[in-house]
Formats: sequence, C-alpha cells, structure tokens
Amino acid sequence: MNVDFSSDAEQDLVDGYWFYEFQNKSAGHHFRSSLLADAERLRTTGVGS
Repeated sequence: MNVDFSSDAEQDLVDGYWFYEFQNKSAGHHFRSSLLADAERLRTTGVGS
C-alpha cells in the first residue's frame, strides 16, 4: 500500500514538528518519529495504530 501525504498535510507535519520542538527540544523529533512509524505501519499492514 502507498501512503501519500497532500502538500497541506506535509505542511501541517512540519508545523507540528516545530510546535513541539519549541515546547521541548526533543519533542519535535519524537512527534516526527511517531508519525513516520505510523505511516510505515499503515503502508505495510494497511492498519493504523
């Protein structure tokens, strides 16, 4: 299964990363890693978390 993000969704992800990064230095990284893991799980199994 392909997982594609619209350009609007991509911008939301970037904005979310910076929002959390400004809250706590490593929170943006955790946010990004969690979303990428969910997208990979969806790609490989077709089921979200």
